[in-house]
Amino acid sequence: MLKFLLRRILIMIPQLFILSVLIFTLAKAMPGDALSGQLENAHADPKVIAEQRQKLGLDDPIQVQYIRWINHAIHGDLGMSYTHKIPVTDLIGERLWNTLLLAAATLIVSYAIAIPFGVASGRWTNSWLDKWVTCYTYFTYATPLFIFAILMMFLFSFELNLFPSGGSVDPQAVPGTLNYFISKFTHLVLPTLSGALLATSTTIQFLRNEVIDTKIQDFVATARSKGVPESKVYSRHILRNSFLPIAAFLGYDITGLIGGSVFVESIYSYPGLGQLFLDSIQQRDFTVVSALVMISGFAALLGTLLSDIILSAVDPRIRID
Repeated sequence: MLKFLLRRILIMIPQLFILSVLIFTLAKAMPGDALSGQLENAHADPKVIAEQRQKLGLDDPIQVQYIRWINHAIHGDLGMSYTHKIPVTDLIGERLWNTLLLAAATLIVSYAIAIPFGVASGRWTNSWLDKWVTCYTYFTYATPLFIFAILMMFLFSFELNLFPSGGSVDPQAVPGTLNYFISKFTHLVLPTLSGALLATSTTIQFLRNEVIDTKIQDFVATARSKGVPESKVYSRHILRNSFLPIAAFLGYDITGLIGGSVFVESIYSYPGLGQLFLDSIQQRDFTVVSALVMISGFAALLGTLLSDIILSAVDPRIRID
């Protein structure tokens, strides 16, 4: 396992280098820059703009800008946000915990729904429950996230007035108090449900198909012929093998939720990395955009490594050397 981890970490180094070059090049290829995004409506003197561009190093050759950017990034300096006037690391740190909390809640709720539904649908194939679960998965798979989130907001926030329609906490709540945690929870409910309910379809279908395929295998028939109770046949033989694809994709699901919450955070005005990413693109704050894309790419590489480790832990027959 140690050799595998070291080898994968070494492989990640050139991958991160190529990723950084692509991100920086694409960011520079986009129209405008952070300075033009700030001053285009301010009727600034062209001489002032030229002086600011020279001061910020925006007129330097692209290779010089890249070396300066990557050198600072290696030392933990992701630059200064031109829009917010604070270091990018501080800006991301303020939003990171909200995104992690939303991602964790979405993952827990989606698996809490998908695993029972997938197992039950695969166990009792062609039953009324299986047909209902299949209809549910078709609906969730075909429904666009932004439409579903808006419907959830309209129903539970505006019509029933059960949950807040935006934000992550009541501004008047005092941190550390019971009201603060209650407010944090109520603000988290709608974004979590909007993401989790639609994320269950793939997991349910994977698990259902695996249960159906596994329960007709020879080793399952052998266990039944030996008089093993049906409950143990499912718990010890069928489910253990059926969970392998789910375990393999768990790392990808975790990183995908962290980097893929743009629509949910934008619709609910949830102050996380997704909303920060969209705002930074609109404001041409490319230092923030480049940092966020780089972090998402690094998280994707970690997700592949995490999936391999989880898969090895779940199935003792698989050994990573």
